Formats: sequence, C-alpha cells, structure tokens
Amino acid sequence: MSDAPAAPLALSCGEPAGVGPEIALGAWRALGAELPFFLIGDPAHLPAGAPLVMIDEPAQAVAAAARGLPVLAHPFPEPAVPGRPAPANAPAVIAAIERGVALVRQGRAAALCTGPIHKRALQEGAGFAFPGHTEYLAHLAGVEQVAMMLVGGGLRVVPATIHIPLARVPAALTAPLLERTIRITHDALRRDFALPAPRIAVAGLNPHAGEGGVMGREEIALIAPLLERLRAEGLALSGPLPADTMFHERARRGYDAAIAMYHDQALIPIKTLAFDAGVNVTLGLPFVRTSPDHGTAFDIAGRGIARPDSLIAALRMAAELAARRAS
Repeated sequence: MSDAPAAPLALSCGEPAGVGPEIALGAWRALGAELPFFLIGDPAHLPAGAPLVMIDEPAQAVAAAARGLPVLAHPFPEPAVPGRPAPANAPAVIAAIERGVALVRQGRAAALCTGPIHKRALQEGAGFAFPGHTEYLAHLAGVEQVAMMLVGGGLRVVPATIHIPLARVPAALTAPLLERTIRITHDALRRDFALPAPRIAVAGLNPHAGEGGVMGREEIALIAPLLERLRAEGLALSGPLPADTMFHERARRGYDAAIAMYHDQALIPIKTLAFDAGVNVTLGLPFVRTSPDHGTAFDIAGRGIARPDSLIAALRMAAELAARRAS
C-alpha cells in the first residue's frame, strides 16, 4: 500500500463485550500485511481459534501481520461476555486508550485507531468523567479544543457541539467555540487532507437557518457576523445555510467540509450516506486518531455478523493521514 506509514498503526480494543474484538479480527483478515496494525487488548477476549500473533513491541507487528492479528497484550481482570460489559473491566478499557496515545506520541506507532467504547459502562465502572473518546483524547494531549470530523460517502462534516443534550446546544454554541471549530477544520483540511484552499459550508442552527429571524436569531446575532469576519481573512466559507438543503448530492459538490451546529445535524447525513463505512477523525490533536463511526453494538456482539467495513476504512484513513503528516 503506497500510503502505508513506516510504523504500524495502534488499535485500542475498546469495550470487549461489544463487537470490537470480532471487527478487529475482520479488519486483519481484510488487510493482513498490506496495512500492519496491532491490537492493544486481552487476547482472551478475541474469538476462539482466532489466528493471533503475540508481540512485545509495536515494531514486531509489521512482520507478524502476515501470519495473524498482532496483539500487544493488555490484560483485563474479567472475561468478555458479549453484550454484557463488566464494570471491573472499565479501568482497563481506559488504560488501553492511554497506552495507545503514549505509543503514538513516542513514535512507536504511526497513528491511533480506537475501538468503540460504551460511555455508560466507563462511567459506572471507572467514574469516567468525559462525554466520549474525543474529549478524553483532547485531555490526554493537553489540547484545549479539538473537533470531531465524520468522513464517508463523499462527505466530511464537523459538529460544533458534540455530546451534549439538544436543550443545551444554544447556550453552548458561542462565537469563540464556532470560530475555533472552523479554524481547526480549515487547518486540518490543508494539512491532513491536502486541500490548499478548502471550501467550508456552515449550517444554521434553526430551521431554514432562522428564516430572517422568524425561527430564531442565532444566525443573525452569532453565525453570520462570525463568517463575515473570517471571510475577510480569506477563508472560503458559505452560510449560514439551512441544514435540510445542504447535504444532497449537488450541494455536497460545492464544499470540501461542512460545519454543523450539533451532533445529530452532522451524524444523520453521514450515517445515511455511509452507515457501514463512516470514519470518525479527531481534528486538532498532535497525532492522528481515527475510529469506526459506530458503537459497541451489544445486540449483535459475539454472533459473528458484525461488519468490519467502518474499522477497515478508519485504519486506511489513519494510515493515509499519518503518511501525509510524515511527508
């Protein structure tokens, strides 16, 4: 693979009671030595009879990937029962993420791909104080703000507010937050996606982008003045646009990425276009991090029917972005 980085990719196991173990194996079956990665997790959590190669150092994954799924052992206190997360395993799930971040920052892994976690299980089992992976990775990296980009189906979309209740969005959506989100997205499109003059479409918050103030004034009071100021700096921004008309095929050809105002405004179009192959990319980190754009899927865990497409896409994108940063 021409875009494969020199070092292997790290894959943190995520919640072992979910589909993470089986999609990790499925991704290895699809990629093999073409794109070496190693799993940070407990080998006992993987499907019985899975071809595994235990490694002591990330570098060993490059050769090992031709023979089996490379596993950097990360012991858990409890077995993995599909669909039933064990509270005692929550600290180990968190520690696997931390270990992956450390390996990437040390240069021993080219990028980090994270398996899906279950936020409630982490909160109940380890007092996890973060809304999700994105916020926790920002904390580990010592970064004030990052952005969550979803990629798939010809769309890149970034929600300005992420894992908060809808009722809290208007208060959380401030001009500084939106400006930082736009700047982080703009910089990432240039650096990581090789777009020298990225075009960014910005959604409104309200139906019909407020319709001149009849359906809300956030567009008039906050979004439009900010976009005007950033356009004066040379950023190619369109909006605020009605969210219900900016994601059809013809509209998507007019921009390189879209900024949405809240979680579902961003995730509904991406999951409609690329439900099985969407990728979550954390922008603004000092290292590359991607993940599959789905959760633990407890309802199908352990049945051998989970599709690894999104994880495969996430690993491929991690390799591409890491190679681009290294060039």
